[in-house]
Amino acid sequence: MHTYFLTSKRIGFSKWQEDDLPLAKQLWQDINVTKFIYADKTLSDEEVSERLTIEINNEKNYSIQYYPIFNLEDNEFIGCCGFRPFSAEGGDDLEMGFHLREKFWGKGYAFEASSTILNHIHSMFPDKQIYAGHSPDNIASKKLLEKLGFVYFKDSFYPPTQRFHPSYRYKPKSS
Repeated sequence: MHTYFLTSKRIGFSKWQEDDLPLAKQLWQDINVTKFIYADKTLSDEEVSERLTIEINNEKNYSIQYYPIFNLEDNEFIGCCGFRPFSAEGGDDLEMGFHLREKFWGKGYAFEASSTILNHIHSMFPDKQIYAGHSPDNIASKKLLEKLGFVYFKDSFYPPTQRFHPSYRYKPKSS
């Protein structure tokens, strides 16, 4: 059972730990999850381990990560949702993202998780600019980002897919 630092109506947010490698493999070795973020490939065991290490280090270094999320009703692993530094060098800007297991698509979990963590992080870091992007093939993510208050500003080259992805800035309703 995971400890949750944040909850919404149906979702518990935890923090990645080294012993979460089986969950990370379940997520990032599923082609239906990775097809929009890694050019139609899944990650090898070594790549998943590296990705997990990055998430753990992001928490240590920046107090953020793509947090593992769970269904509060049965503690089933849903996927991850959260933040990472927008640039590889760290910096002040943040990038939001979410990766959900396919069985949770189309049921409102992405919006619930994203809006919950967005409000949480924006209250912690109100002066940071928040960005997000999506595969040009993922129309559901486009609609979700717009519903959350993100505004398109340009297409950005995304090396893992070798394509340009629409990029957005978060514009809180109060601004």
